[in-house]
Amino acid sequence: MTKMQFKAESKRLLEMMINSIYTHHEVFLRELISNASDAIDKIYYKALADDSLTFNKDSYYIKVVPDKETRTLKIIDTGIGMTKEELENNLGTIAKSGSLAFKTENEAKDGYDIIGQFGVGFYAAFMVADVVTVISKALGSEEAYKWESEGADGYTIEPVEKDSVGTEIILKIKENTEDEKYDEYLDEYRLKSIIKKYSDFIRYPIKMDITSSRPKEGSDNEFEDYTEEQVINSMVPIWRKNKNELTGEDYENFYAEKRYGFDKPIKHIHTSVDGTVRYNAILFIPEKAPFDYYSKEFEKGLELYSNGVLIMEKCADLLPDYFGFVKGLVDSEDLSLNISREMLQHDRQLKIIAKNISKKIKSELQSLLKNDREKYENFFESFGRQLKYGVYSDFGTHKDVLQDLLLFYSSKEKKLVTLDEYVSRMPEDQKYIYYASGDSVERIDKMPQTELVAEKGYEILYFTDEIDEFAIKMLMTYKEKEFKSVSSGDLGIEAEENQEDKAAEQTENKELFSYMKEILAGKVKDVRISKRLKSHPVCLSTDGEVTIEMEKILSMMPGNENVKADKVLEINVNHDVFKSLQDAFASDKEKVALYTNLLYNQALLIEGLPINDPVEFTNDICKIMV
Repeated sequence: MTKMQFKAESKRLLEMMINSIYTHHEVFLRELISNASDAIDKIYYKALADDSLTFNKDSYYIKVVPDKETRTLKIIDTGIGMTKEELENNLGTIAKSGSLAFKTENEAKDGYDIIGQFGVGFYAAFMVADVVTVISKALGSEEAYKWESEGADGYTIEPVEKDSVGTEIILKIKENTEDEKYDEYLDEYRLKSIIKKYSDFIRYPIKMDITSSRPKEGSDNEFEDYTEEQVINSMVPIWRKNKNELTGEDYENFYAEKRYGFDKPIKHIHTSVDGTVRYNAILFIPEKAPFDYYSKEFEKGLELYSNGVLIMEKCADLLPDYFGFVKGLVDSEDLSLNISREMLQHDRQLKIIAKNISKKIKSELQSLLKNDREKYENFFESFGRQLKYGVYSDFGTHKDVLQDLLLFYSSKEKKLVTLDEYVSRMPEDQKYIYYASGDSVERIDKMPQTELVAEKGYEILYFTDEIDEFAIKMLMTYKEKEFKSVSSGDLGIEAEENQEDKAAEQTENKELFSYMKEILAGKVKDVRISKRLKSHPVCLSTDGEVTIEMEKILSMMPGNENVKADKVLEINVNHDVFKSLQDAFASDKEKVALYTNLLYNQALLIEGLPINDPVEFTNDICKIMV
């Protein structure tokens, strides 16, 4: 027996790795299975160059064997094995990997590639084991050797008997502690779930003896347990299959198996890229938003695989926030991973993949909008708000990406329309894209502020989401057409002579409006003749960037309570109410105050704003009734 010490730097690295490098202890099994897969790949590579070797894929496998009685877990492979020298070099020096050297010397052929490029992966075993034993017999060697270590104190190597080529790793599983239940790594169902989670697409069969139950022969009520060897992993991932071999049902089944959602996806995207960075991806656009989608608890991201091995369950960097609803996965063999595989060492490759994926998602959504409007509208009902947030966020950086995916309800079409559809129908004399904001389509339909725009025959977009106006303010224009609220001070509609008439009437009633403005001091910025009202007596409009709907939303956010719209009380001088105001101003100033407050509160109610003093309001109504 040869007793060896780890090098000083290896000793420190081992202690650090066991305590901090890996986030979850369960990944030790992923690392050991990946190494076992590499060992089989190496025989495949040698067979390509050596005519005396034949590679029959059906003869190679990985087997996981738990034993609760001896508290051991074995990972057995039929791969290339290791000589004594290789055991010393690959396992005696942490972070040195035989796989990486082998990969450098042998280019990947026929789609095969080495997975385990990081020597520390083997040492993840010490997170769950007190003692790690490796028994290995190399291809072409008559001798086998046993490597054994209890961790940082070093290791031993001695010759042993082993009949077949390959490697057997035996872990003496730690005893349970208050913080960690190591027993789970001896439970066949837990091991099975870990294999399915991380190593489902390893290209060789991963076998386990699984205990099941069946009725005893000749009995309907009694059952017996039996053990049967089963292949746990799927081996061939769906994303590496030819698209022509797959049906819509195959993708839906995969969506359900991966538990991406309880709904059925509206659309799937299966893409394979062989460029600067090679990757395969399957993406799904869900039909329904998860219950927590618009909450802080929701975590976006795609599953990230490296050569079929799960690296991250939710890689947020692969998706922009505005496409955060997309489910699916990316598998690439070109990623630079850190020593634990759990984090990317460099993000250049990831940024390239993310950029391509974002373009692909947009392209597919545009295709859905064009070719299957009903499905797109169903999608937009669930996730349209997210696209609007995307326009608003990051100071409008992404508005060009998203503007053609937006839908808004149209006053003319009585359905959802795109901005492009709206602009394409605009009359030549229409300067602006008009919109109205409110809690619902029904409520906006009754808004007095829409009267003049509607009378001109112009289409109005209805904004019913709280984010709509904020997004449009960030968008500013679409195809060189500015957006204009029907409640804004200047609608850009009235003819010059009408504006002159209104100015004359404003001057003629200057004293009345000044008196009303005094009554409403602190509540409105101005009182003026309305250019937009036809049948209604009064409404509120705004001067400045903050609209009344924006004020409502901002007032619900902490710290924004004092953000107010500059409100203007507009009076319809062609309404009978205005004649009553003029008569009262000439004979009874107290009645002017009563009328003014009533009209102001009426305008607040129309806007869905709270009345400052409901009791005073009801008393004022009673006064005009007696």
